[in-house]
Amino acid sequence: MIDIELTPRQKRIIAIVKEKGPITGEQIAELLGLTRATIRPDLSILTMSGYLEARPRVGYFYAGHDNRSLWLERLRDLKVKAYHAPPIVVLEEQSVYEAIVKLFLEDVGTLYVLGKDRLLAGVVSRKDLLRAAIGRQNLEEVPVGMIMTRMPNIVTVTPEESVYDAATKLIEYQVDSLPVVVPKGEGRYALEVVGRFTKTTVTRVFVALGREAPV
Repeated sequence: MIDIELTPRQKRIIAIVKEKGPITGEQIAELLGLTRATIRPDLSILTMSGYLEARPRVGYFYAGHDNRSLWLERLRDLKVKAYHAPPIVVLEEQSVYEAIVKLFLEDVGTLYVLGKDRLLAGVVSRKDLLRAAIGRQNLEEVPVGMIMTRMPNIVTVTPEESVYDAATKLIEYQVDSLPVVVPKGEGRYALEVVGRFTKTTVTRVFVALGREAPV
């Protein structure tokens, strides 16, 4: 049987469902002092891994380990390359104002920033842009490169990694999305952005698996 390493929060969720199940996601989140959106990836992983069972309009039950091996094999077979969304990018020299406009037009939480070589140079989040907006700077004159998080302080995922591993990174590093990258040229951080993997991606995969339908 294949084992997975659970996070402390996932262990707490299992304990809550064992004790109080059936229980809804909203009730679990309330007991943890978190939002439903925050624990959604945890619930998806625990359900797909066979720890929990979800029933519509009822809630979550503890399912034990009986079917875990089968679920894990399926999860390990699902690759990021099959499910990632197109990347939403801005150029390092573009202004913060332009980045804010793109963020809201695309309805995303994070933009990937490309350098002059069109390789990944950094990421800029909604919080980064908000901090810049409430300052006393001219947003049309400040380049995105001044406020972004730069490489190598960025968590990435490759197309060949599993959906499970990517979802684990989202939880471990508490980020909304991961740039999907492939090596391009020389250097450890010479990376081309080919997609984005988000919490929404995890939920979409989970729903598709529950329906036994292609994503």
